[in-house]
Amino acid sequence: MNIGYKSKRKLAEQEERFLSLINDNNDKLYRIAYSYVKNKDDALDIIQEAVYKGYISYDKVKQPEYEKTWITRIVINTAIDFIRKNKKIVYMDTSYIENVADSGFDHIDEKLTIERALENLDEKQKTVIILKYLEDMKLDEIAEVLDAPVSTIKSILYRTLKKMKIDLMEVDVDE
Repeated sequence: MNIGYKSKRKLAEQEERFLSLINDNNDKLYRIAYSYVKNKDDALDIIQEAVYKGYISYDKVKQPEYEKTWITRIVINTAIDFIRKNKKIVYMDTSYIENVADSGFDHIDEKLTIERALENLDEKQKTVIILKYLEDMKLDEIAEVLDAPVSTIKSILYRTLKKMKIDLMEVDVDE
């Protein structure tokens, strides 16, 4: 089959836009993947698979303003699938603790307590917390990524924060 000049040019432009999308957002996408698996190599595997999935389906994105949301959703789903497939305990990489040091916590124990509290959340709760506090996304952006109403995201966020506070208080009492 012979592809015409216009089709080749359109494919080249599409590929260029996709590469630009990935390059412009690679740090953010990596941080999201890493926040799920807490392991550099696994996070890179997730990104590689997500980029592949995105590349083969990029032609389905009809509105360029939703590209970032679309690729973020692919990374989140790929990370969740990775965890499900591997059914393994996620061990925390010590470099992650060092990166979290900027979060305002003074002690490693407090950072580990936060990590333990995150591990007790379900996938949707964890995703909302990660996007809100680690990626500094607004509630309407999170709603867009998760394809849910903003009111639902608010409810999940507040219930999750309340649950985490309870979990953190229980850990404090236990230790």
